[in-house]
Amino acid sequence: MTSEYVIEMNHIRKEFPGIVANDDITLQLKKGEIHALLGENGAGKSTLMSVLFGLYQPEAGTIKKDGVEVKINNPNDATALGIGMVHQHFKLIEVFTVLDNIILGAETTDKLGFLKKKEAREKVMALSEKYGLKVNVDAKVEDITVGMQQRVEILKMLYRDNDILIFDEPTAVLTPQEIDELMEIMRGFAREGKSILFITHKLNEIMAVSDRVTVLRKGKYIGTVNTKDTNKQELSNMMVGRPVQLEIHKEPAKPTDVVLKVEGLSVPSKIHKNDAVKNVSFEVRKGEIVCIAGIDGNGQTELVHGLTGLEKASGGRIELLGKDISHASIKKRALAGMSHIPEDRHKHGLVLPYTLEQNMVLQRYKEDRFQHMGFIKFDEVREYTEKLIEEYDVRSGQGPVTVARSMSGGNQQKAIIARELDRDEPLIVAVQPTRGLDVGAIEHIHSQLVAERDRGKAILLISLELDEVLGLSDRILVLYEGEIVGELDPAKTTPEELGLYMSGAKRNVNNGKEDGQDAETRQ
Repeated sequence: MTSEYVIEMNHIRKEFPGIVANDDITLQLKKGEIHALLGENGAGKSTLMSVLFGLYQPEAGTIKKDGVEVKINNPNDATALGIGMVHQHFKLIEVFTVLDNIILGAETTDKLGFLKKKEAREKVMALSEKYGLKVNVDAKVEDITVGMQQRVEILKMLYRDNDILIFDEPTAVLTPQEIDELMEIMRGFAREGKSILFITHKLNEIMAVSDRVTVLRKGKYIGTVNTKDTNKQELSNMMVGRPVQLEIHKEPAKPTDVVLKVEGLSVPSKIHKNDAVKNVSFEVRKGEIVCIAGIDGNGQTELVHGLTGLEKASGGRIELLGKDISHASIKKRALAGMSHIPEDRHKHGLVLPYTLEQNMVLQRYKEDRFQHMGFIKFDEVREYTEKLIEEYDVRSGQGPVTVARSMSGGNQQKAIIARELDRDEPLIVAVQPTRGLDVGAIEHIHSQLVAERDRGKAILLISLELDEVLGLSDRILVLYEGEIVGELDPAKTTPEELGLYMSGAKRNVNNGKEDGQDAETRQ
């Protein structure tokens, strides 16, 4: 008799030092269904999927495929069983091309051992065409956007002909339009009979795309429900264990002096010879949250890199508190009053082999509070880290001595936010600050950012989340193809109107100069 379930994980237990990540969890996946796995940061979702993919071995429990018990010792075993996984933090080799990354580990060769690159290219192109996953197969991974990297990971999975697809936080880095596309792709997979496990904590997506939801909380199984029989508030309560405020509440802004002044800023692109940011001008004042909105890949990353010193600008001027920092180093900009919550938490946010407490004082260990005559005051560092862990609910198995790499993505993000907000600088550059966070953590971070604004901080927010853009910002600047094409008041604008500006169909300013023309009249 064939089983109703294509995958069954029964009574799984997985432990790490100081923490039980999965405590007696059972999950059952039906053929052709989209099954969402919902839980807070650190609830054990990624760990459970890593057990299924063979990255971890459980201390207890069994896994069945089509009703037959299987042993998955490593990812090769998982692939042989038709199980593929798109990881939250992509497993790509940055110096390789997109094509090389997709075929790596699944190469086909001729009789002499030479790679059949032409056939591989044709298969990848056919897959990208069929599923609407547009990629530049010859680009190096280090030069493409995070959204594009996501597509590469999905193509990697499809290239191996997997029929059980695990998506670990697949939308954390995508724009609203890309999310809609991915949801459609997932529905297409399900129609073809592929079975999908979808890890997320975005309730809108669960309601839109999933058939059933399994909820985990603090490593324990809470329950499985049919999506059509539940709602967002009920799911958030199951997930967090308390009622969660899903709306952002704030008083109108009272901006005062200019903190950041950007004039004619241009930043070169790594992908093509033109500038990715073209002659951009704007100001951010004390006591306001200004949001740069746009579809991923329109120059946001380069703009932030130019502002923070990660890339050299090709023109223009940046003033912080009236001081020209256009050519200052990253360190000097930080000391001049800039906090930076970076887009890529692994590349620019944390030193992954360091402990949590070492990461918390990366920019501050030379302060008298943390050192005396060149010697670190380790007790002070630990006490400080414990305070931030408590305040921001950073969950880590071994507290301050936890290695940053071993923490869940959401808790790594919380640690960076805690560190950057606590530095108490006049300017906060927050790039997708709630990326990968659950509703409880998002609620906390949003209230923190509003509180910082109300204390007189200038906040430059870069976000791809339309709800966040409209709910959190006091002014919205829309970036399209490296230019500011619109300045909008979030109280008077709709998601649809914002979408038109983001797609370039509409514009009301030309880098700070009103021109009243739509894009069509410019052609």
